[in-house]
Amino acid sequence: MTTIVVSIGTSHPWNVAGIGRDLIVGEHLGARVFTAIAGVSAQDGRGTVVVQPISSELLAAQLAALPWDAAGAVRVGALPTRDAVHGVIASLRAHAWLPAVIDPVFAASGGGELNEPAARDALRDELATLGNVVLTPNLAEAATLLATGPIERDGIAAAASKLRARGALAVLLKGGHLDGDPADALATAAGVEIFTEPRIAGRMHGTGCTLAMALACELARGAAVTDAVRAARAYVRDQIARH
Repeated sequence: MTTIVVSIGTSHPWNVAGIGRDLIVGEHLGARVFTAIAGVSAQDGRGTVVVQPISSELLAAQLAALPWDAAGAVRVGALPTRDAVHGVIASLRAHAWLPAVIDPVFAASGGGELNEPAARDALRDELATLGNVVLTPNLAEAATLLATGPIERDGIAAAASKLRARGALAVLLKGGHLDGDPADALATAAGVEIFTEPRIAGRMHGTGCTLAMALACELARGAAVTDAVRAARAYVRDQIARH
């Protein structure tokens, strides 16, 4: 049976992140990817960003055209507007049996905002609280969602737990920007598990998008959340090592 993942987000001209990256990762992992574009961005290696949101009517038509009943999981990236967030919320509520990996992308890694403040508020207060959501923020995004100061190594477990307590199925708090070896915290109903390995000597753009899409592919194949996280992290580490 074909593994199908629905990808919703914003494009990147280089396809190192966003919708284009999802298509690449999906093909690599043997998944068929169906897409709905919420925004079109212009950015390059310097991080310059211009984002043009897709109209709410066109996004709604795209979402309605997706093969939801055949899909195994959803991957959601940058959503530029509050209307886009609300459109995605409606779709996820209507298909609540599907695990949805929500990567709360607020800015390009090289700089430049990807969404309006109202979209961030709607993601924090509504989208990130749905019971079928696996939230995958990095440290800065988690701090924004929690309205707190910088999250340090000894605070990642508590931060992941606080985010999950708002209603999500699970939260994977990514600590790749910690000093020293990276550490990620996975909060589920069973508690918090910390994943850590030695840092790989390599640089790769779009690691967050790659991890989120790999996680969605694993969930679409029926993997349990913890197993899917392990497999997705291993995939990203392998990709970093190849760069």
